[in-house]
Amino acid sequence: MKFGKRLKQQIQETLPGWGDKFLSYKELKKLVKLISSYAPQMMSGSLEYGKAEAEFVYLLNNEIDKFNAFFMEQEEDFIIRHKELQQRIGRVIDTWGPNGSQPSETDCKEELAKIRKDIVDFHGEMVLLINYSNINYTGLAKILKKYDKRTGGLLRSPYIQKVLQQPFFTTDLISKLVKECESTIDSVFPPPCDVERGLVLGSGVAGEGIFRITVAALLTMQEIRKGSSTYGRFSLPPLNLPDQTDVIQSQSLQLNSPIAIP
Repeated sequence: MKFGKRLKQQIQETLPGWGDKFLSYKELKKLVKLISSYAPQMMSGSLEYGKAEAEFVYLLNNEIDKFNAFFMEQEEDFIIRHKELQQRIGRVIDTWGPNGSQPSETDCKEELAKIRKDIVDFHGEMVLLINYSNINYTGLAKILKKYDKRTGGLLRSPYIQKVLQQPFFTTDLISKLVKECESTIDSVFPPPCDVERGLVLGSGVAGEGIFRITVAALLTMQEIRKGSSTYGRFSLPPLNLPDQTDVIQSQSLQLNSPIAIP
């Protein structure tokens, strides 16, 4: 699948309010085509070529500003939500756990079940933000490659160096929160012995809501980061995932695992 179609599919399947935060790839492609029509005149210092190139760089800068603003807003929200989820677990255990102020196995399990669903949704949203970073970086690299190829320019290398320093590209903190989230799921909600329940979700069947979107995002990340004949120094490193069935089963078990009361 060509990148433009893949990006369009991601935009259509993403969370509400995220769609207009992705790269304006189609518009940038049109501008590259316009600039390339002036390429033969480049050496003569064409005014039209200079204006078109300046507009291209201006649009690229606006796209990066858009990515950064959205990414940092989501990152800040995730930090707060992660802390709140940890506090909710602590309050439930302190209140209804075996050594709590009002011990109740039923109440404890019910409240932890609610938190479990919120944690799984939260985990999915963070995966989507990492995918957001990956697919927008990939789009920038591809559009800059088109620009250099069609115009004979040398914009890609210096511009990508700028991109690598941008907040939206730096996903270390989100990746850390994802791992902490997974550790919480493993410790508070261990996998069930009855794995034959497999693909059944607590609120329906596999493929609904954020679950479906998250699985699609994981597979997209794997696709855009896999090694290929076009893999180069501006490409993201390959992402190795289990096959789709394993991914679905893993996510499903997180939703269906029994509650362990510490």
